[in-house]
Amino acid sequence: MARYFDGSQPQGNSATRTKRQQEDQRRMEFRRAIESYSEQRRLLQEIGDDAELNYWQAASADSRQSARPAP
Repeated sequence: MARYFDGSQPQGNSATRTKRQQEDQRRMEFRRAIESYSEQRRLLQEIGDDAELNYWQAASADSRQSARPAP
């Protein structure tokens, strides 16, 4: 196998390296998108759980207040 000590490389290696870098970049973008989507779903689920809990607590408090006799 030929070695290039002066820094020059055959054109094929450069094109292969560029293609590999582009594929790696696309893979990383895809991975970040998946992670972002997963994180967003987790946060919305937490917020949704809290909102639902707050709704039921408020509904329970309203029913207790309406059950009190009028003064």
